[in-house]
Amino acid sequence: MQNRENTYNENQILVLEGLKGVRKLPGMYIGTTSQAGLHHLVYEIVDNAIDEALAGVCTEIDVTLHADGSAQVRDNGRGIPTGMHSSGKPAAEVAYTMLHAGGKFGGSGYKVSGGLHGVGSSVVNALSEWTKVRIFRDGKEHEMEFSRGETTKSLWEVGPSDKHGTWVWFLPDNTIFEETHFDYDMLESRMRQHAFLNAGLRITLTDERAAPKRESVFCYSGGISSFVEWINRNKTPIHPDVIYLSSEKEGATAEVALQYTDGYLENVLSFANNIHTTEGGMHETGFKAALTRVLTDYGKRHNILKDDTKLSGEDVREGITAIVSVKLTDAQFEGQTKAKLGSSRMRALVDATVAEKLSDYLEENPVSAKAILEKSVQASVAREAARKARELTRRKNALDSASLPGKLSDCHETDPTLTELYLVEGDSAGGSAKDGRDSRYQAILPLWGKMLNVEKARLDKVYGNEKLMPVITALGAGVGDEFDVTKLRYGKLILMADADVDGSHIRVLLLTFLFRFMRPLVERGHVYIAQPPLYKLTKGKQVRYAYNDKERDAALDELAGGEEAARAKVDVSRNKGLGEMDPEELWETTMHPEKRTLLNVTVEDALAADQILTVLMGDKVEPRREFIERHAKYVVNLDV
Repeated sequence: MQNRENTYNENQILVLEGLKGVRKLPGMYIGTTSQAGLHHLVYEIVDNAIDEALAGVCTEIDVTLHADGSAQVRDNGRGIPTGMHSSGKPAAEVAYTMLHAGGKFGGSGYKVSGGLHGVGSSVVNALSEWTKVRIFRDGKEHEMEFSRGETTKSLWEVGPSDKHGTWVWFLPDNTIFEETHFDYDMLESRMRQHAFLNAGLRITLTDERAAPKRESVFCYSGGISSFVEWINRNKTPIHPDVIYLSSEKEGATAEVALQYTDGYLENVLSFANNIHTTEGGMHETGFKAALTRVLTDYGKRHNILKDDTKLSGEDVREGITAIVSVKLTDAQFEGQTKAKLGSSRMRALVDATVAEKLSDYLEENPVSAKAILEKSVQASVAREAARKARELTRRKNALDSASLPGKLSDCHETDPTLTELYLVEGDSAGGSAKDGRDSRYQAILPLWGKMLNVEKARLDKVYGNEKLMPVITALGAGVGDEFDVTKLRYGKLILMADADVDGSHIRVLLLTFLFRFMRPLVERGHVYIAQPPLYKLTKGKQVRYAYNDKERDAALDELAGGEEAARAKVDVSRNKGLGEMDPEELWETTMHPEKRTLLNVTVEDALAADQILTVLMGDKVEPRREFIERHAKYVVNLDV
């Protein structure tokens, strides 16, 4: 391990501007005050500890959720500098009370860092009811305390200590956040990811909010190779080993791990300084370009590819699971969200790494190489079949907005920001929805029967499918690699199915299709699930609807006037089918904008979404059985 001093001291804490407005406009700094923003507080503090690991001076990080709702993050890094800063305050206090103050803006405090904008510590402090910081450094222990961004106890020396690192303990402010309950599974996913990206780093997540306490420990010596193995654990690889490639140049490193499965979908995840670059960037571009070139060259050299065969990038990435991770100084990201890496030199580094190392692997492992090339050729054949099917469909004007599905009851409004398309299970329910809707902006498309499970099909099977093509045509934005969200005809796509097993199955099939072939539709929040009431309560001419058991009991008390004997006179019926509701009921309970309940389908964690769809909709039965057995006790309102 490197020297913990390593020129990281009070002189590396640079102040760019004061801490202002964070509490007034928290969304500017953490995106939202909902659950995602709440968890962002933990991520910010953990990211600081991860930066210590990137500097080679931290091997353990502990995250604890306490019974009082607070969270604590501890690391065994160098500890925040405690000397006096040029501003006249202790450097550690500056880092927690001034926006854009930290060791990542200049000097040599951090060679590689993900937290480039450096607002983490101060923003967490500003948005917490209280924050306590303990620093172990230079043989001493120091502490400081804050409340809602203000210092309540300045840095003071507690006494001698042989520990090293930083402990941060904070309670999110319930006057800022809509909810302050941390989701263990969400944090677990993030901590696991960090452990994969930093081989050998041990991260422990502990939940003390209930007995017995829950704990997860993550430490992977295999790094991103272990990451690929974990992602593919419920899939069937076509070659046994994970291919690992790496190189270093001028202080920057590039790592690539990949493995092909017998599936049809690509899963390429890229990271820069541990930040998930969801929109890719130069490193991902370099990987994709080199992968296509290397496989094409190998295929032609070994006569696997015919002279007239041309493999596209989509062909060589079919069924691939790949992690591209780079670490570099002065990383340049496009936008505040750091979703795309703009550092051009990383394209050349990753390209060269894949070109050299993957070529060597293919030559040394001809059996695996042949399996990969044959899958790419099959993908090329299927792509050509999909192209012909698409052209045939277009010749029939099926994708022309002037030729909409026959069963579609369109709306009058044409502005997509104002329109809604209901996908309704069954002709009967579709008829009620059509008669009960507001035709100015609500369109109805009835669906019937089970549709194609696209988890087990290529795009060429989607074209011409009588269940899916009406959906594609009505939305008007294309499908697959041609999907263009700007051409969307409806701003809201609302799935409305019965509250039974069949209805749930149809919703899952639709969501699988949307996530796999129209993913931007989900990522941008266009997809919703309608919530018809589960119960109808009637007493004379009085009618109440309830969406869950708690609402049912409350409505029952209201109609009975609180009298036990009167409860028997209230008729309580379970709504099992949308078709049983007349147009007026469907409008009042499920379609009226001011009275309905809609669930917005979002993708907080695309990797988790991919995993659950693989389990639920994939070919392997055992993972699905294990999932059902593990979650059966949580099922409610299941019709049998």
